[in-house]
Amino acid sequence: MNVERQVRFWLIGLAAALVALYFLRGVLLPFVAGMVVAYLLDPICDRLERWGLSRTVATILLTVLFLLIVVAALMLLVPAVAGQFARLVERAPDIAAAVREQIAALLALVESRVDPAVMERIQSALAGSANRLFSWTTNVIAGVLSGGAAVANTLSLIVITPVVTFYLLRDWDRISKTVDGWLPRAHASTIRELSGEVDRTLAGFLRGQGTVCLLLGIFYAAGLSAAGLEFGLIVGLVAGLLSFIPFVGSIVGLLLAVGLAFAQFDDWLRIAIVAAIFFAGQALEGNILTPRLVGRSVGLHPVWVIFAILAGGALFGFVGVLLAVPAAAVVGVGTRFALDRYLESPYYDAGGGSGE
Repeated sequence: MNVERQVRFWLIGLAAALVALYFLRGVLLPFVAGMVVAYLLDPICDRLERWGLSRTVATILLTVLFLLIVVAALMLLVPAVAGQFARLVERAPDIAAAVREQIAALLALVESRVDPAVMERIQSALAGSANRLFSWTTNVIAGVLSGGAAVANTLSLIVITPVVTFYLLRDWDRISKTVDGWLPRAHASTIRELSGEVDRTLAGFLRGQGTVCLLLGIFYAAGLSAAGLEFGLIVGLVAGLLSFIPFVGSIVGLLLAVGLAFAQFDDWLRIAIVAAIFFAGQALEGNILTPRLVGRSVGLHPVWVIFAILAGGALFGFVGVLLAVPAAAVVGVGTRFALDRYLESPYYDAGGGSGE
């Protein structure tokens, strides 16, 4: 088989996989979630095997322990989060009105120093943006609460994901050996090398960034609650969760927290304390957490991660978000491999000159 036919074969296979993923995206969520959990737990399962446990026993222990941790976290967090969320939805109109009043008061302070025509345009722009943001947020919340698909996805995550996790984790090594046997023999060693690099990239990013998100969520929730912000627990957890997307969590959390602080506090010092918590969180993440837990040699640039997550979410929904980072790692490793081959090929230095 010549190179052209091989390329055509793999491109057709990739296109078929993407089409299937698009049409099945509505039912894939628990399976993809189970695969992600099994991937994260597989190294621990391997270690338990080396300690003398069978694969099945190690899988049962890890699955039960994981479920207990998840259930305990939900039992501790859901009542508090649900209570704050209900109050937040109930008070959303009052909060929006209070924020508008604070913004109007702030604009009044600078109105005397700005040209009236410019000031009018600023006020109209801020009012339009605030109305659009509030309308969009209301629609999203209503869709999440009323969508039957969301309820079905939640139930499927609770019921199906643990089952998928158990079977994938138990058979992970056997599945890996089976897939390895399907590799084209002429390129098997190269594919194994690239797969190992993808695995190191994913392991470093997913486990490291997941730990960063957990620690930041705890830091933000505790700090905002200690500062007296009424909905600090929700804002902190949302900011920590969104920190999986570089820069997005801190920005969204800062805007939400400061907006709620404007509505709740009349004291500028307390508003500044709320903002300072997020700046402190950014300093903690950038100088301590990310360098120590994720490292700088993961090979996934923040801009590339942001693009991959947004593109995956736009094309395939939440399933695309879960698959975005693995896909970004595969594409990144493949791109670096192709670039290395290009730099070693005659196409790079066809004329034999230095180019200078």
